[in-house]
Amino acid sequence: MKPDFRELGKRLLAGGRLTDAEAVSLFETDDIFSLGELANCVAVKKNNKFVYYIKNMHINPGNICTNRCMFCAFSRNEGEPGAYEYTLDEMVKGAANVKGKVSEFHIVGGLNPKMDLGFYSELFTAIKAAVPGVYIKALTAVEIDYLSKLSGKTPTKVLEVLRAAGLDSMPGGGAEIFKASVRNKLCPEKIPGSKWLRITETAHKLGLKTTATMLFGHVETYRDRVDHLSKLRQLQDKTEGFLAFIPLPFHPSNTRVRGTHPISGLDILKTIAVSRLYLDNFDHIKAYWIMTGEKLAQTCLMFGADDLDGTVLEEKITHAAGAESKEAMSVEEITHIIRTAGRTPVERDTFYNRLKVWK
Repeated sequence: MKPDFRELGKRLLAGGRLTDAEAVSLFETDDIFSLGELANCVAVKKNNKFVYYIKNMHINPGNICTNRCMFCAFSRNEGEPGAYEYTLDEMVKGAANVKGKVSEFHIVGGLNPKMDLGFYSELFTAIKAAVPGVYIKALTAVEIDYLSKLSGKTPTKVLEVLRAAGLDSMPGGGAEIFKASVRNKLCPEKIPGSKWLRITETAHKLGLKTTATMLFGHVETYRDRVDHLSKLRQLQDKTEGFLAFIPLPFHPSNTRVRGTHPISGLDILKTIAVSRLYLDNFDHIKAYWIMTGEKLAQTCLMFGADDLDGTVLEEKITHAAGAESKEAMSVEEITHIIRTAGRTPVERDTFYNRLKVWK
């Protein structure tokens, strides 16, 4: 089915909803320019020409992980070359060193039995004491499930304990692709997509906002991607708990996924655009510059993205898989990228409250 962009534009800009079949046809189209133009119109209608960024720092407590997913170049077994685990004091000291320079700490790591519910509760409490006013966005649904198993507590109770310790929101990692047939090839050790959705729904019901992700460009099909987007849209209809959607292009270097190739720039642009058009109930689509590279991330701003993430100090996970982007970006650099794309840079906090609108 060839997309009728004129008809789609009229319907979507009037508040209509993209069907699954239409979304697949948009992935299959060669008319990248019409696709980008429509996604850009929808994005501008939602957010004017504002493009968001945040001053943030990634803290990856360790890469020792009981799950050794084939697509992950970050994880290690204990004692393996390259394995590491930070102490609580080291992480708190690192956080204190950037006091006043960031508004959010993004904390995710491996599934390490030494880093249990008590460990993270103590870590969050200590960071909040060392850096008052900072937001903590931490622990994916996969990690919450693991802490639940270690502690013998339900995911609901785990989230309540962590929230009391200082957890403000959760990242959307671990979603990968929800389709079981794909997940079994990519990460059979990881919780099923259905459990990811249940734990995320639990977080939303407790008042914890989250993001959502999709890892694409490996062994999935376009229909698998649309199935993934459909499940996210359904959950957002139900909870309104997602802050943003982040399509994550797969980096194959140093992974064990066979028969894959580096993803094309056109596929990244298509995925950003289709995500913007399909996820009508998501306010923000993020072009995560760490995974796309800075220049392509800028182009994504013309294909429906309205957020570049942020300064991202000390990112380790994507770079372990061969990412060639920088490991951090200054405010001057990120605002320059936004401005030269013809957009208005906006510094935000975790919840997209505007802290500074650049003139």
